[in-house]
Amino acid sequence: MSFSDFCNEIDDGQKIESREAFVLSFTNSAGEVFNIDPDTIFDFLSSFAENYDAVADIWSATPSRKTSINFYEEKSYRAIYKYFSSDELKVISSTGSSQTKALTQLIAKLISYLTDELYTDPSENTFFQKQYISDALVKWEHLFSSNKINVEPNTIEGIRENFRLWLLKSGQSERSAKSHSTTSINTSDKRLNELGVRNTTLLICTSEEVLDALEVLTKDPDWSSKDTKGKSMYSIGVKKFSDFLKATEAQLVENRTSIHMFKPFVLLAGISGTGKTRFVREQVKTHGDLSVSYQLTPVRPDWHEPGDLLGYQSRLSGKAEYVVTDILRFICSAWCAIADSSVLIESNRDSSHGRVCTVAGEEAQLHSIMPFWLCLDEMNLAPVEQYFADYLSILETREWRWDESRFQYLCDPLLSSSVITDLAQSEQDGFRAAIGLGDPAYDSLWCCFYEHGIGIPFNLIVAGTVNMDETTHGFSRKVLDRALTIDFDEFFPNDFSTFFKQEKKPVTFTYPVLSAASIDRLPDIDADGGKSLAFLGKINTTLNGTPFNVAYRAVNELLLMVICMKPKTDLELRAVWDDFLMLKVLSRIEGDIDKLGQAQSDNNVLKELYKILEVEFSQFWDRDAGLEGARPDLFLISSDGEEVTTGCRSKAKLNWMQNRLDASGFTSFWP
Repeated sequence: MSFSDFCNEIDDGQKIESREAFVLSFTNSAGEVFNIDPDTIFDFLSSFAENYDAVADIWSATPSRKTSINFYEEKSYRAIYKYFSSDELKVISSTGSSQTKALTQLIAKLISYLTDELYTDPSENTFFQKQYISDALVKWEHLFSSNKINVEPNTIEGIRENFRLWLLKSGQSERSAKSHSTTSINTSDKRLNELGVRNTTLLICTSEEVLDALEVLTKDPDWSSKDTKGKSMYSIGVKKFSDFLKATEAQLVENRTSIHMFKPFVLLAGISGTGKTRFVREQVKTHGDLSVSYQLTPVRPDWHEPGDLLGYQSRLSGKAEYVVTDILRFICSAWCAIADSSVLIESNRDSSHGRVCTVAGEEAQLHSIMPFWLCLDEMNLAPVEQYFADYLSILETREWRWDESRFQYLCDPLLSSSVITDLAQSEQDGFRAAIGLGDPAYDSLWCCFYEHGIGIPFNLIVAGTVNMDETTHGFSRKVLDRALTIDFDEFFPNDFSTFFKQEKKPVTFTYPVLSAASIDRLPDIDADGGKSLAFLGKINTTLNGTPFNVAYRAVNELLLMVICMKPKTDLELRAVWDDFLMLKVLSRIEGDIDKLGQAQSDNNVLKELYKILEVEFSQFWDRDAGLEGARPDLFLISSDGEEVTTGCRSKAKLNWMQNRLDASGFTSFWP
C-alpha cells in the first residue's frame, strides 16, 4: 500500500497528496492547502532523534502540556517546532496555530505508516517517541524512493544523491546517509552564506574547498554551538563529503589511467636492461609504498621446490619449527593490509571450496586497499614449474562473487593449516610473530589462518622478470596458461630520444576484482560477448591439431580482458583482441617447421594466423604508430593527455617469428 492510499483510508477530513515533484501537500481543518518537502520532515525527525532529551525538556517546560510527549497539545507542540527555528527547518518552525495540528497529523501518519502501527488521532498518539521516530527513519527511503525524479549525475541534486549512495556503500545507515547528504550540507551552506564566505553550495566545490569551508565553520561560534548540540552531525557530514569528493576525484583519475588486471601473475619478457624491474617499482609508487607493498626477490638457480618460496618445517633443533621466508612474510603483509580495512575476513565452509577463508565487503571499500607487488627477478633462472608449483595450482582456485556492489573473495590455502596446527604452542606463537601477525589487532586473521591455512590475498600481484638466454629455463604451457606474458620491448619500448623527458608512461595496473566473466559486465560494443567469442573461435580453428590450441580458460580471460579494458568502439575492441593474442596466445607457439603444422614452409600456423588477422585487423593492419587510423595503445598514456597510438602488435610479432623460423628453422615468441 502506498502512503497516499494509507492516508485515504483514514477518515479525519485531512487530504494528503504525494506529488510528482517530490512534495507533500496537506490541508488543515479549514481546508487550506500547504506544501512541504519530505526532506524537511526527514531533517526534523533526524534532529528530533538526535536531540530528543533537549526537545523533551522544551515540551516539559510548557505548562499546558499533557501527561506524555506523544499526546498532542497545541502550545507544547508549537514549542517543539520552534525549537528548530534556527535551522533550515523554517517550514516546520513557522507553523501557525491552524497549521500545527495539520502538520502533526501528517507526521504522525508518516510514522504510523512506516512503523506499521495503527494510526489514531494525534490527541491519542502522535508517535513522537524516540523508538517510533528511529524506526521510521530506518525505513524512510522505501517510502519516497519511487517518487524521486531521476537526476543527472553532474547536477547539484545528482551530486547529493551520489554522495548519499556512497555513504550507504560505506556502511552508513539510511538515516545517517540522508542526514549527512541533506541536513549537514544545507545547514553549512546557509551559515557560509550568512558569513559572506560563499554564496554557492558546497555541492559544487572541490574536496580542498570543502575542507577550507569546514575550517571557517569550526571557528564560527554559532555554527560550532549548533554542531555540538547536534552531536557533531554537521561537521561529520561535511568531512565525509570531502572524503566522498576525494574518492570520486581519485576514481576519475584511476578510470583514465589504470587497469584492473584479469590475472595477478605477469611475466615481463625482454632483453636485459630495458627496465622491467624498474617498471614494477614505478607501478608500486603509483598506488602504494615501496617500503611496505614491494618485495624484490632474486630467484636462485638452486630453487627446486615450493619450500624455497614459502618456507619449510625444520627439526634441526630437535623440535618442529617452521622457517619463514621473506616471501611468506610479504604475503601475510598483504593479508594484513586487507585486515586493516573495513572488510570482513572469516573462515567459512563453502560448497565448492570446503573450509575456506573468505573476504567480504562493499565495492567502495576495495579502493582503500593497495596492491602488493612481489617481483621475482630473473624468474626463469630456476625451473618455474618446480618451485612455483603450489602458487600455480592455487592461483586457479581464486573466486570472486558479486551481488550488485557487494563482493566475496575465496581462495584455497597456499599453505595448509596443518603447517600451523602441527607445531607446538610455543612454536605457533613464534610462527605468528614471524609472519607479522603478533599484534592482537590481527587475532581474527590469525584464527582464520589457523583454521583454514594461508591463501593468496586478492591484492597480491606477482611479476616475474624474464630474460631468455642459454643460462635460463623455458616455460611450459602450464605456466604460460596461468600468466600474462608481456613482451616488454613491444608494449613498453625504449625511446632513446625521450631519455631526459618521458612523453609517455605506462598505465597503472591494479589487482583483479573478477575471476569469471559475466554478461552483465561486458561493454556495449560487445554486449553479449559474441564478437570476441567468434574471433577467438577463428584463431582456435587454425590452432586445432597443434599443441598450441586454447581452451575455456582462454575464453574466460579474453572476455575478462574486454571487461577490464572497457572498449567503446569497434577499433578499441579489436585493439583488445590484438593485445590478447600477445598476452595469452602467441607466447604458446614455439618449435620447428614440423611442429608448427606443415613441412612446407609456405603453409604453417604463423602464416595461417597472419591471413586471419589481416582481415580481422584490416582497420589498422598497415597503420604504424602516429598515422591516421592506427589503433589506440591501451597500455600507455601521454603526458599531455593526447591518445597514444601503436601499430598492430600481433602483425609485428608474427613477422618476427616467421623471419626467425625462415632463418634458423626454429622459432618462439621469446626475444
